[in-house]
Amino acid sequence: MNYRYEITQAVVRQGIIAIIRTADTSSTVQAAVPLLDAGITSLELPLTNPGALEAIRQLRTNYPAAVIGAGSVLDEASAVASVRAGAQFLVAPNLNESVIRAGHRYGAAVLPGAGSVSEVVQALEAGADAVKVFPAPTPQWVRDVLAVLPYAPLVPTGGVAPADVPAWLEAGAVACGVGSALARTPIEEIRALLKS
Repeated sequence: MNYRYEITQAVVRQGIIAIIRTADTSSTVQAAVPLLDAGITSLELPLTNPGALEAIRQLRTNYPAAVIGAGSVLDEASAVASVRAGAQFLVAPNLNESVIRAGHRYGAAVLPGAGSVSEVVQALEAGADAVKVFPAPTPQWVRDVLAVLPYAPLVPTGGVAPADVPAWLEAGAVACGVGSALARTPIEEIRALLKS
């Protein structure tokens, strides 16, 4: 995957972006490995995790087929540091155009956050590869937005449980960011969800 469009396709391919929030590098890697072994291919490691950049480095080295990204990327410096650590995509809860420019400058896909239709449009106009809808509203909201913006690649995040993902995808979302609920889901259920 050398091009942003290839990275973006890989990030959303399964419909789930697993978000891992932990206390340090080793616990992040320990939480990521079972998910990757179960078949999850897209991971977001928020920069609010202590040691997130080192976890990105280790996971990129040990799981080269996975797509590893950084989350909570709030500014240009964080974007550059994340890409240098190996992040292939950047996610933010907000829209900061300098993050998009920095990510694109170095070949990373960028998914800025939006909480309204106006912000979704602003994110797309700024060059977003997909738009994190945060906090996730309802599948009906996604349907309504796509009725007027049918080309908007929306990624609802925040409060999405693994069992809810099919309903979001059916509503038209390209993927969902799934965090703490994924950590509480038995691995067998995650494997079953990935096969469906």
